[in-house]
Amino acid sequence: MTTEAAGAFAQRFAQVADSRLLQADKPTGALLMCMPEVEEQTEHYLSLEHGESADRGMWTGALGEGAVFFGLIAIVPLLLDGDMQWASRLALFTYPPVLAVFLWEILQPMPLPILLNRRTRELYFEQDGELYHTPWDGIAAAAYPFDTVGLYTGGMRHAALEVLLHRYGHPEEQVVINLGSPIGKSLEMQLGFWEYLRAYMEHGPWFDEQGQRSDTPERVDELREVRSSKGQSVRLYWGLIKAEYHANNGRNFLSYADTVLLLGSILLLPMRTLQNLTCAVAKRRARTQWPALVRERLRADGPTSRLVDLEQQA
Repeated sequence: MTTEAAGAFAQRFAQVADSRLLQADKPTGALLMCMPEVEEQTEHYLSLEHGESADRGMWTGALGEGAVFFGLIAIVPLLLDGDMQWASRLALFTYPPVLAVFLWEILQPMPLPILLNRRTRELYFEQDGELYHTPWDGIAAAAYPFDTVGLYTGGMRHAALEVLLHRYGHPEEQVVINLGSPIGKSLEMQLGFWEYLRAYMEHGPWFDEQGQRSDTPERVDELREVRSSKGQSVRLYWGLIKAEYHANNGRNFLSYADTVLLLGSILLLPMRTLQNLTCAVAKRRARTQWPALVRERLRADGPTSRLVDLEQQA
């Protein structure tokens, strides 16, 4: 990335009200905070969900949910009555479409995640088959708030966290990307997420809520509980009800809202489970789509040279 590009990036945000230019080696003072976009965190790299990948598996989950309840209502009674012929017919009508949609969703190209590589201290992003990257040291990044106005929602405040990258082998071609969705987030949340990424790159892979190095992943796992993995809502709401039970000594602890949320999460459990499965399989396939020079740098024994170093040597 050229110095002129980084300068233009900084100049652009200097004119945005309440914006914050961010640096890899300087803390913002915000409280460290994880975001749901963190999908995987290992010793060597951290991946951030990007694009439509968060919705992958939705159709399989929805159809699978319907198939499960149809099976309980229509097919199971026929089996109990010994009517195997009609049970088989209904099963053939119900379940093959779910399998077909599952195969379609896992075989469709999936947006690759944004990757932060601790070993080589750089960030990778893929778009339309082109690889973009930037070194972590000296990265051009900024966080800023903005407003939207909707017909039914009125005015809403959001905040973005953006970084500047350039195309591999073509430093004159730059792209600015969001590190996660800006919708519904505050500036403090985005600054806290920047601190989370800084803690990972500087003191990781494991650290505590202060960003200090830890020898075990337990504290990071607690921080990452914010990632409400689809299907964990039953455990979440059950835990809230148990907490209310203990706080009120077992008396008047069950509210109407808690009951509705728990029952709703139980009803949606088959859909969330199938969506998780579909998304996990699709992501596993997508990892093989990274260029070889990225895949080898994600290995524990891979090269430690940065892509920008390769560009300078070419």
